[in-house]
Amino acid sequence: MSSPIYRARATVRKIDGVHREAEIAAGVRFEMGVHGVIKEHYRLEGKNLPLPVDYIVAATGG
Repeated sequence: MSSPIYRARATVRKIDGVHREAEIAAGVRFEMGVHGVIKEHYRLEGKNLPLPVDYIVAATGG
């Protein structure tokens, strides 16, 4: 097996409930959580924040 070409480095910390803050190796920080119909369906309170999957879609050129 060959060695990895790239290894992603990120840290994620819980702020409160489903609210998370992530930091990637480049020093960029961003917040994740829930919004829209998911938030309504589960009757969640707090700020409207992008879902983690929103960042994945954006990163792939979405």
